[in-house]
Amino acid sequence: MKLLSLLHRWTGGLVGMMLAVIGLSGTVLLWEDSWILLEGANDAPTSNTAQLAKAIEVAVETAPELSRVTFAGEEIGLHQAIYADGSGAYIAQEGIVVDRWSGIWERPELWLFELHHYLLMGEVGKTITGVLGIILLAFTITGAILWWRTKQTFRFRLWPARYTASAIVRHHRDLGVVASPLLLIAAATGTMMVFPAISSALLSPVTTADPKPELPTDLASVGRSTDWAAVMANAQSAFPSAAARRLMLPPTPEEPIAIRFRQDFEWTPNGRSYAWVAPRTGIVVAKDDPAMGDTASAVVEKFYPIHAAKVGGILWRISMTFAGLALVLLGLFASWSFWTGKFNNRPESILRPAKAAP
Repeated sequence: MKLLSLLHRWTGGLVGMMLAVIGLSGTVLLWEDSWILLEGANDAPTSNTAQLAKAIEVAVETAPELSRVTFAGEEIGLHQAIYADGSGAYIAQEGIVVDRWSGIWERPELWLFELHHYLLMGEVGKTITGVLGIILLAFTITGAILWWRTKQTFRFRLWPARYTASAIVRHHRDLGVVASPLLLIAAATGTMMVFPAISSALLSPVTTADPKPELPTDLASVGRSTDWAAVMANAQSAFPSAAARRLMLPPTPEEPIAIRFRQDFEWTPNGRSYAWVAPRTGIVVAKDDPAMGDTASAVVEKFYPIHAAKVGGILWRISMTFAGLALVLLGLFASWSFWTGKFNNRPESILRPAKAAP
């Protein structure tokens, strides 16, 4: 038990600040629909294919090398256009550009996303966040084990009663055990999104062969002749009752345009239903319907909406907000106390309840 406590304390001291950064950025992102205050952000989304086509035309005209357009949805009533050079634009549903930016630093929701997912370090940072997720899982389990021997002294506090070694240890221990179920969910879903091989291994008993459709590579490229109204109308016919969520232009010429839909049974905000359309003819050349997928795919689809509180209503969002803020406090106090010596030099009596007098 002493070795377990030592490992828990030293690892927390080394990575506590990074976990606090991930917790704080994730918590702010949970509420981004409340602080994006651009004109039209609160408008109800439309499913009219002609209006969506108009938004795509505006996005194409606004800047060269359009990469994708995420259509207005329940969270924000603006279309978001992203370009190959990292710039972007918000477009109102009536086809008016309401904001432009040349890089992620001009929009807080963009750099916060990069911070939370990639630690502003690209794919290397993404791997680090995945490792931190595994460490958080270990922290949560070992912390609960260490808490068990002191459960008689449990007292929940949002903030330490005093800035003393014993008060900070007790606060860290008791707050951690209260938040542990939510931290386990956040860490597990986040880790499996970063390292899909883990979820593939865990879900292998319910995985069946699910071949993806073969896409043609000899189509005409997107250009001025592309009829966006026909593209959207034909794509919608592949999923008549679904909501169009994102249009993605092909990364290389002669490949089809991808349109992403969300069907009623899907939890992911942008859905995982795909229709691929030929740029010149507007004909659907392939589709991928998750309703035909296996159980493993259905489970994996739930990771992001659970992690980001995109389902469960206001109660789940508040719950994940508590988890995020708890992670901030746990990480900050662990690092601060460790490096200032309050965890290093504390007596062992702090970690166990006092013995009753004979």
